[in-house]
Amino acid sequence: MTSALPWCLALGPLALVASGLVAGAAKLPRRQAGTSAALVAAFALAVAVAAGVAVALHGPFATVTVGIEGVGLGFYVDALSAIMFALVAFVGLIVVVYSRNYLDGDPGQDRFTQWLCLTLAAVLLLIVSGNLFQFALAWIATSVGLNKLLLFYPERQAAVLAARKKFIASRVGDVCLVAAMVLLHQTFDSLDYAVLFAGAEAMRVAGVVPGTIHAVAVLLVIAALLKSAQFPLHGWLTEVMETPTPVSALLHAGVINAGGFLVLRFAGVISLSSPSLEVLVIVGGFTALFGSTVMLTQTSVKVSLAYSTIAQMGFMMLQCGLGAFSAALLHIVAHSLYKAHAFLSSGSVIDLARASWSPSPSGRPHRARMAMVVGLVLAVTLAIGTLFGATITQQPGVFALGAVVMLGLAHLVTQALDERPSVYVIGRTVALAVVVGLAYFWLQFATEHLLAGSLPPVQALRGPFDLAIVALVVLAFGTVTVFQSLLPGRAAAPRWQAFYVHLANGLYVNTLANRLVLHFWPSPPPGYGARSPSTTSAGGVRP
Repeated sequence: MTSALPWCLALGPLALVASGLVAGAAKLPRRQAGTSAALVAAFALAVAVAAGVAVALHGPFATVTVGIEGVGLGFYVDALSAIMFALVAFVGLIVVVYSRNYLDGDPGQDRFTQWLCLTLAAVLLLIVSGNLFQFALAWIATSVGLNKLLLFYPERQAAVLAARKKFIASRVGDVCLVAAMVLLHQTFDSLDYAVLFAGAEAMRVAGVVPGTIHAVAVLLVIAALLKSAQFPLHGWLTEVMETPTPVSALLHAGVINAGGFLVLRFAGVISLSSPSLEVLVIVGGFTALFGSTVMLTQTSVKVSLAYSTIAQMGFMMLQCGLGAFSAALLHIVAHSLYKAHAFLSSGSVIDLARASWSPSPSGRPHRARMAMVVGLVLAVTLAIGTLFGATITQQPGVFALGAVVMLGLAHLVTQALDERPSVYVIGRTVALAVVVGLAYFWLQFATEHLLAGSLPPVQALRGPFDLAIVALVVLAFGTVTVFQSLLPGRAAAPRWQAFYVHLANGLYVNTLANRLVLHFWPSPPPGYGARSPSTTSAGGVRP
């Protein structure tokens, strides 16, 4: 059974490849091809669930690598890969079923089904790879398949520009991953996961980390950051709205997680290098703040969701940099499920807004009262975190994200105080905040124990630099929370209007990136700029 289970799990990607090739060859009617792909995705999900149960009962499974010196074909299944495989298979099943009706009648439906299946197969193969060589091949195949989906409508100029920026970022990431692969093979004489993980653990126990491992860790981190659309190379993710909505759902809920999975899969190696962790902390923390703030200014539903994804990937990288790897996986799962639903239902956002409309609060927010609520929320976070052992010194990554999550409830508490204050309303709101805090920290605690054999334990605070980063993250989001509450009443002020315009344009970072790409990769299709991704398919309307 030890060797049979991973091979059975590999049947999912292989079946998706076969389904994609059949759809591309147009051997089946369009609707039948979509149904066949959906059945294959359902099969992959069922096998993933079975693998998860088997891993929970018997521990990790692995096959012998068919190749030379750990370079070849092999599979490795532990709690991390089982969870991610089930997540991607589930999202893929939903996307395939949705796209079957979404593109019904489109002349390119067969081509779309083909590349959708091949891309999904590449992501699944990446997750269950048993060695870094196979991982790198699946990594590159994922980029190739996604590029084909982004250019599903090649006549759309914005899609071409976004695909070019994604292509450049992906190739730089590929070079970093291949360089790390070469260095690891020179160090351990193998690319098999079992050998790499055992070697990394031996270095951790001995307390001696060679410079090569630091270089490998930094290269892996750079590849992950590029794959996850982190600042300043984030702009391509906000400009892929010219592609069909199912692609956006698969990208934001599945493919974009490949960078995070790379960090988690090789967490044992990356956690040996403090410089690589600090890079994750700095880039991830800034990206989280940048994406969250810009998201609030967007008028397009799908562009706003794209900035949300950028921010969430930044949070996930920040958690990894602070040593909270299990918390990062929980974040990936929660974000993927939410974002897939958000994109696939974005076309109904106007109807949802009308159905849930309620009068604006009659109370007027006050900065002192809002600051008091922020302080109260952070105090509740600290108290509940201490109860679960997730203090700022013991589990800084878990505490930092918990504080940000709780700050999201500050507006709810403030409205209870501003509009019609009563003991019942205030008590109910505070009770809700406590329940949310308990649920968050309990989930973190449970996930840490579930992944105890697959990921390094949550690390304690490493020093004053990380303490300063955590404090800055909490302080920054606390400030944003206060400003978000007070800004509507000051929107007429010229300085706030100017700040809003600059922020809505992402501080023009993406504009500079567009100019650089067009300068070094000229000759865009005629009529470039005629259509904007914020107006062509905003709200999830089918292009």
